[in-house]
Amino acid sequence: MLKPLIIGSLVLQHNVVLAPLAGITNLPFRLICRKAGASLAYTEMVSVNGLVREGIKTLALLKSSSGDRPLGIQLFGDKPSDLAEAARMIEGYGDLLDINMGCPVRKVVGTGAGSALLQEPLKIAAIIRAVRAATTLPLTIKIRSGWHCGDNVFQEVGHIAEAEGCDAVTLHPRSRSLMFSGQADWAHLRELKSSLSIPVLGSGDLFTPEDCLRMFKETGCDGVMIARGALGSPWIFRQVLELQQSGGYTAVSTAERAATIEDHLGLFIEERGEAIAIREIKKHIGWYAKGFAGASDIRRSANSAGSVRDILELTERIRSVHNNVEHAPDLHAE
Repeated sequence: MLKPLIIGSLVLQHNVVLAPLAGITNLPFRLICRKAGASLAYTEMVSVNGLVREGIKTLALLKSSSGDRPLGIQLFGDKPSDLAEAARMIEGYGDLLDINMGCPVRKVVGTGAGSALLQEPLKIAAIIRAVRAATTLPLTIKIRSGWHCGDNVFQEVGHIAEAEGCDAVTLHPRSRSLMFSGQADWAHLRELKSSLSIPVLGSGDLFTPEDCLRMFKETGCDGVMIARGALGSPWIFRQVLELQQSGGYTAVSTAERAATIEDHLGLFIEERGEAIAIREIKKHIGWYAKGFAGASDIRRSANSAGSVRDILELTERIRSVHNNVEHAPDLHAE
């Protein structure tokens, strides 16, 4: 199931990737997930309007480093000409370009972008055609099943994407109306994969290594894109690889959890300075501090942390929790 993934001219070492997440997948978090084994990581959603109208200010969202490759850049917008111009602007900043056609958030769909585009297949075709003509980068789109439950357009949009020159499609099999509630319908992924010749990646309800391998098995998809499952758990990428290779994986210890928070904090400080680093890492500690004795107290303490020293005191408290690392059961054993 795990294998190299070819998207246009881009060849990934394997097919487990980090999804673009607004407010989350900045450079420090991408580097943490790459260290854990993600084969590809994406920027946060980048506004086409911001790029075209504000230029340098919005390009700051694309800041990367030599260790942050291959890099996918995700754009959102609703005008073919603006998306094409933005594609030309970011040509040298990444290795793949993705157009967001699945974001359900009101401030995005209110502009006609994100999943709002699923209501206008002809506009989707015009956007992909314009962007494909503007860039030589591998081009993908990320979509949902449809706008409302039952009005599924993922097959139609998938065929449009393939016909207009996309190199892959990622499907989160929920309607926009469901937001993140209910359960993703992985049967939609299986249907889309069976009808397209370009790679199909799956997203939605991937919270454990077992979920990822089950998606491969049940849908036949070419790759999995982990989103919320990586929050506070970047080691999920390593664990998926271990599970595939050996049938089990090493659970994260409190020592590894503490060390990851410290690494994440250090990357934030290097990138943004201490004040912003402390604010940002507190948000992530809300996700990191789960699954061990005293985790809720750590989360409460993090809310009042005001210095790097305060954060490091929290990581020492996490490290001091007795935690025997266990191995997940061998799912291949009879």
